[in-house]
Amino acid sequence: MNLIETFTQSLKNIMGSKMRTFLTMLGIIIGVTAVIVIVGLGNGMENYMRDQFASLGTNSLTVMVTGRNSARSVSVADMYDIVDEHRDLLDKLSPTVSMQGVKVGSETLNTTSVTGVSEDYFDIKTYSVAKGRGLQYMDIADRKAVCVVGSWIDDKYYDGQALGETIRVGGTQLRIVGVMAQADSEPDEGGTDDHVYLPYSTAARLSRTGTVRSYSVTIRNEEQASEAKRALENALFDVFGDSDAYSVISMSEILEVMTSMLNIVIIILAIIAAISLVVGGIGIMNIMLVSVTERTREIGIRKALGAKERTILTQFVMEAAIISAMGGVLGIALGYLLSAAGTSIIRALMDEPLTVAPSAGSVALAFGVSAGIGVLFGWLPARKAAHLNPIDALRYE
Repeated sequence: MNLIETFTQSLKNIMGSKMRTFLTMLGIIIGVTAVIVIVGLGNGMENYMRDQFASLGTNSLTVMVTGRNSARSVSVADMYDIVDEHRDLLDKLSPTVSMQGVKVGSETLNTTSVTGVSEDYFDIKTYSVAKGRGLQYMDIADRKAVCVVGSWIDDKYYDGQALGETIRVGGTQLRIVGVMAQADSEPDEGGTDDHVYLPYSTAARLSRTGTVRSYSVTIRNEEQASEAKRALENALFDVFGDSDAYSVISMSEILEVMTSMLNIVIIILAIIAAISLVVGGIGIMNIMLVSVTERTREIGIRKALGAKERTILTQFVMEAAIISAMGGVLGIALGYLLSAAGTSIIRALMDEPLTVAPSAGSVALAFGVSAGIGVLFGWLPARKAAHLNPIDALRYE
């Protein structure tokens, strides 16, 4: 009997008891589905995190200068000098000064964020201006009372005509020279589009801050993030002589750490889900042992007619493999269906662009493992069938 005949006969035997076959496959179906959905959720969360960090700038470093335990300080000019000295690693720099207290007319905007920045800040954060212009060097040099507002403020308080109007920040009226392009899919109060940007020199004056203590610095090459961070830390250490006087945060390193932690969690969950594949394999072995017992006389007749042990062995192993492979295919289909449903549910409940995205690798692995389990757990019953004594098998009632 060749392989095609063996496959046809195995399929016929399997389809002879559809309900029993389906119940046998159930463990494999659940295991494959669980692995695909969990890995897909992990991929979706990783992509979502990368998108969120990209909006913050994974190619940037955030420098906080506290001056703790040191009588020395770093001026804005000093920071620009440090960046210039490391042009092979560092690119753009923007001091940042946070403020509060925004008013439009007599209304106070409690949720609106106010940040003093340089003319390079929008390039650092990859923000774009939809109307008017961004901040310029002369705005910073002359401490001009100008600002750029988010699209939500433009629509909410100025009916889309904010350009040229004024807004009060820290008790001082600022002229709106630009409106940012919409950043969020649905702009809302307190979101990215509810923001006011003004020259950091103006913000420092309005907030009565003598020294700028926060900076955003971009890296020329993300692959050199660790080296760039180390160079910046060394330069600051040379100034302060104390590592407690400053901190340098790399968005790229934070993303890598969070991704590693997420991957560990997903791997553990996938291993737990894969246990059901083993349970499914045990179910296959159990049902194949029952099948061998039920077909003992059939095996005896075939062996009496000259069937070789390897032929009997091949047929029962193939039956187990087919059952497992069919369960794998159904599990893959169900996994994709649940992934699509999960994506819709997550977006509806959380209003976040998170997609459950099964990978081709996880699908291939789940199917390969399911088929392998069928062969592995089908081997023992098949071996038992192949080694039956034909005389004893013919006498079996």
